[in-house]
Amino acid sequence: MQALAERLDAAVGGARVSAVEVLGFSALKTVDPGPESLVGRAVRSVGRRGKYLVLDLDGPRVLVHLSQAGRLDLEEPAKRTRPRGAVVRFRFDGAPAVLVREHGRERRAAWWVLDGDDDGPLSGLGPEVDSDEFARLVAEGDDRRRLHTMLRDQRTVAGLGRGYTDDALHRARLSPFASLVSLDTDGRTRLLDAVRVTAAEALEAERQRSGGLSEPRLGERFRVHNRAGSPCPECGATLRRVSYEAHEITYCPACQTGGKVLADRRLSRLVR
Repeated sequence: MQALAERLDAAVGGARVSAVEVLGFSALKTVDPGPESLVGRAVRSVGRRGKYLVLDLDGPRVLVHLSQAGRLDLEEPAKRTRPRGAVVRFRFDGAPAVLVREHGRERRAAWWVLDGDDDGPLSGLGPEVDSDEFARLVAEGDDRRRLHTMLRDQRTVAGLGRGYTDDALHRARLSPFASLVSLDTDGRTRLLDAVRVTAAEALEAERQRSGGLSEPRLGERFRVHNRAGSPCPECGATLRRVSYEAHEITYCPACQTGGKVLADRRLSRLVR
């Protein structure tokens, strides 16, 4: 999302909004101020907080959350069509239009128009991974949840998702089922370093990506995420998965769990 914010800032930074076309009404999560209040305002900057894009319009702000299947299209010239899954189209003077759309059938992408002093959903986010606050959390925290659960909780740490969490825990050689409170000083240091290195490497790779804003962002760049059944990049052992209803965890038994295969309820049901 950081790389996407940078690319969007390069495309529309400084441009004035000429129109806002609300194409998917359920995706707009605010009523006042309305989208029409953005017309005529210039984009001061495009940034990121957690998984939210933040468009600063010199007063009001627009937040965009793409969820799993959201995409941004730059339209030059701006189109008049309403594509399937379209959420909103922002038109600008002297810059490409920006279309927010969503693939698939689920409709989870969302956007907000906020007054300058209203943080909206940003107020509930935890610290960023490169912050001192996150470093203190890892060094001193006593969270008893599984590490994979804790790191994906945006209220605990902002910006990590399933893929980065899988990769960071693999790099740290820590079980996804371990808890922060169970880690010694060395384990906590490995965890902090791994999370930060994983995020930094992913950002650098994204900054080198070519193609439009709507192109797939991560492709084959994950270290272990979604690679269950493949050889571990460190030791060559077979990567395993723990499957849940809406997601799965990928890990290496040899590197992360001392050879133990973690319980997978979905697999257990199939075996029965």
